[in-house]
Amino acid sequence: MRAKVNQTINLNDYNNVWVIAEQNNGKIAPVTIELIGEGRKLANVLSKELMVIVAGYNMKEEVENLLHYNVDKAVYIESALLKDFSTDGYVKVFADLILERKPEIVLVGASSIGRDIGPRLAARVGTGLTADCTKLEIDENDHKLLSTRPAFGGNLMATIVCPKNRPQMSTVRPGVMEKAQYTDQPTGELEIVKPDLKQEDIRTTLEKIIVEDGKKVNLVDAKIVVSGGRGLKTAEGFSMIQELADCLGGEVGSSRACVDAGWIDASHQIGQTGTTVRPDLYIACGISGAIQHLAGMSESKYIVAINKDPKAPIFDICDYGIVGDLNKVIPSMIEYLQGKK
Repeated sequence: MRAKVNQTINLNDYNNVWVIAEQNNGKIAPVTIELIGEGRKLANVLSKELMVIVAGYNMKEEVENLLHYNVDKAVYIESALLKDFSTDGYVKVFADLILERKPEIVLVGASSIGRDIGPRLAARVGTGLTADCTKLEIDENDHKLLSTRPAFGGNLMATIVCPKNRPQMSTVRPGVMEKAQYTDQPTGELEIVKPDLKQEDIRTTLEKIIVEDGKKVNLVDAKIVVSGGRGLKTAEGFSMIQELADCLGGEVGSSRACVDAGWIDASHQIGQTGTTVRPDLYIACGISGAIQHLAGMSESKYIVAINKDPKAPIFDICDYGIVGDLNKVIPSMIEYLQGKK
């Protein structure tokens, strides 16, 4: 049964902070650990409990492991019908639990799965959703959730509140928040829930899984990212970026301009409309520093910029800047790293 969006509710009936976990083939996705880290901060400010909700099958041990990340409770919704992801099945079991237990805040990863179920969950339980958040805070005065996200093409940051409906829901981009720290001693408790879910509740059938050939780009977990921008001039310039990344043991990133030009696959795109990263080292090569790109990498621990334009905005946020021709600077760096200098 769906809740009505315009219904009058008692905000005091809603408590605790929930993280909707994401799992792939029975393994918890990294974005879940990031959400737990952020959810813990929010729960502490509100003096409420932090709960992580997992839907799946035959993964009890994996769910129990989440208790090592300082959560108060892990709720495992277990059913054979939840073994493989389905929009219908996952939305139903999560929505049913939200309507029954009334959490105050619900966080979902802004991954492909999270972007699929997040809006549907919000509609099902009769509340709003702030998508692709880069910052979450609690208002000091009224304790409402303040969800901040880029708006108007990334030209400004909008902070959004949900004053009249509950739960307050946000999706958070992977790679934006710091991961929760693993502790040797588990905290909290595990609860197993058997959902009211039938085969006829799920309108789709998974026929088979096709694994893409070739090396998969993993920008989110990369410790080092070397990115190329319009300053490369041609697609061939990415062979130089790849070589530098290989020397450093990193991944190759790109600005949107290069993806739009067809120089590199969209899986490498970093920025507001691409992937958000926070590696230990980010090297921006020929990237001017448009705000849309900065939204996806400004939280990197160290940023090195290489650009021939000394007035490029990227130099305003970098830790180390090199003003020069990248076609001379990068080969020199590669030679040094290969021990040729």
